[in-house]
Amino acid sequence: MIFPLCLLFLFHIDAHAQISPGELSSSHAQLEGMSNCTKCHNLGHQVRNIECLACHEEITTLQKEGRGYHASSDVAGHNCIQCHSEHHGRNFRIINFNPKAFDHSKTTFILTGKHLKSDCFSCHKAEFIKTAKKNRSNNSYIGLLNACASCHRDVHNSTLGNNCDKCHDTNSFKPAPKFNHNNTFFKLEGAHSETACIKCHPIETKNNLPFQKFKGLKFNSCSSCHKDVHNGKFGSDCTTCHITESFKKIKNINSFDHTKTNYPLLGRHNEVQCKKCHTANYTAKLKYNKCGDCHTDYHLGQFLKNNVSEDCVSCHDVNGFNKTSFTIDRHLKNDYQLTGAHLAVPCENCHKKGDKWVFRPLQKTCADCHINVHGNTISKKFYDNGKCNACHNTGNWNEISFDHSKTKFQLSGKHSNVKCKSCHTGSKMESGIKISFKSGTECAGCHKDPHFGQFAKNGIVSCEECHKTDNWNAPLFDHNKASFRLDGAHKNVPCIKCHKEVIYQNNKYIKYKYDVVKCVICHS
Repeated sequence: MIFPLCLLFLFHIDAHAQISPGELSSSHAQLEGMSNCTKCHNLGHQVRNIECLACHEEITTLQKEGRGYHASSDVAGHNCIQCHSEHHGRNFRIINFNPKAFDHSKTTFILTGKHLKSDCFSCHKAEFIKTAKKNRSNNSYIGLLNACASCHRDVHNSTLGNNCDKCHDTNSFKPAPKFNHNNTFFKLEGAHSETACIKCHPIETKNNLPFQKFKGLKFNSCSSCHKDVHNGKFGSDCTTCHITESFKKIKNINSFDHTKTNYPLLGRHNEVQCKKCHTANYTAKLKYNKCGDCHTDYHLGQFLKNNVSEDCVSCHDVNGFNKTSFTIDRHLKNDYQLTGAHLAVPCENCHKKGDKWVFRPLQKTCADCHINVHGNTISKKFYDNGKCNACHNTGNWNEISFDHSKTKFQLSGKHSNVKCKSCHTGSKMESGIKISFKSGTECAGCHKDPHFGQFAKNGIVSCEECHKTDNWNAPLFDHNKASFRLDGAHKNVPCIKCHKEVIYQNNKYIKYKYDVVKCVICHS
C-alpha cells in the first residue's frame, strides 16, 4: 500500500512540473492553480490573444477603437505573449516598460507643446482613465482617452463642442491661435478686430465656476452691444451712417438726412460743408441753440443786453447774413424814428462807417451823418447841438420853417417874399456850398448903396431913415430936416431940378448932398 502512495505522490510532483513551468507573476498570482489554467491556456495549444483579450478588455477596446500603443503597427497582429510572457516567478516584470525611453508618437496621441514637458502620471492617472475597469484605483498607461476633456476641464461647458484643437494648440490654452473669428457668424471688421474679447464676451458664473460666454450672444443689431446714443431717432440700422472702422466716421455723409436731427439744415446752412460745424467728429455734441454758438459776433457786442448778446435771428435768417428782417416798423420803435426822406435812405448810409457796420452806440444828431454846411455861421441860440430840425424837416431839406422874428432882423414888406439865399449867400467848399447866416442887419449887407455913401455917417448908411421895406420910395425922408428946408416956390419944384445926375469915377448917380448950399448952384 505504501508503494503505490509514494508513486502517486511522485506522479503528482512530476505532473505539476510538466503542466506549470513556474510561478506566475504577481499580476496574475490570483490565477495560480490547476483549475485556472484554461483561463489563459487552450489545452494542446499555445497561449492565444483571444484568451488574453478576454480578460484585458481595455486592450480590446483600444484596438477596436484604434487608440493607444496596442493599436499601433508595433503591437497589432502580434501575440501578446511575445511581450508579456509568464511563469517566471512572482517578481518577474511582465510589463517591461521604460517611460523615459518610450516613443509616444507610436500611440495615437503625439506629444507636442507643453505635453512634452508634462510628467506621465499628470495625465495617466486613475481619475482620468475611462476603461472597462471602471473601479480602477491605480495609475495606468492605458485606457486614457485622446479627448482634451479627459484631462482638462471644459471651461466652455460643452457650448463650443468637444474638438478643442479647432481653436487651441498644446503650447498654451490662451490665446486660441487657431480660432478665426471670420469663420463665425459675426466677422470682425474695422475697430471690432482691435477690441478685447472680454468687451463682448463677458465672464459669468456657471456651476459655481467662472465661465466666459462665447456662444448664444445677441449680435443681430449694433444695439446688442452698443448704446444707441441717438435713442432710436435714426432707426436701428446703424450701418446706414456708420462704419466699423470707427463710430466717428460717417459713410455717405452727403446723403445724410439732417432733418432727423434736432437741427434741420435750412437756407444757406445746406451749402455749408459738414466739417465746418463738426470740427472734431460727427458724434461730438454741438451747441446750436444760438447763432453765436457757431458764428462769431460780427457786431462785436453792439447788441448786448444785460451783458448777453441778442441772438442774430432777431434781425437775420438762414437765407443769408447780408439780408435783414429788421423792418422800418421796428425802427419806429427805436429811440431814433425814421421819418420823411430818411425812410428811403439805405441802411449803410448811416450805419456803415468804413468797412464796419455800426449800430450801437450810434449818435443821433443830424451832423453825425450830414455835413454842417453852415459851419459856425449860425448862433447856438438857433442851432443847439447840431439840431437841424430847428429849421429843417426830414421831408424836404429845402423847406425851411425858421421864425425870422426871433432874430434882430425881422422880415417885413418886400423882405417877406424874398428867398433866404437872396440874402444868405454861400461860398463854395469841398462838400458843397457853405451858407452864411451870421449877416449884419445893415441894408448895405445885401443892397448896393445907389447914393455912393452920400448919406453915410461914420461909415454907416442908415437907409431906414428914408426908406421902408415895401418899396424903394423914400416916404420917411423929410426935406425940412435936411440942411436946406423947402419953402415957398421950392415946395413945388421937382427933385430932379435940383438934384442932377452926375458921373464920378465912372459911377453915375444922383447927387443929393452938397458941401455948400448956394442959390447960384441952381439959379444962374
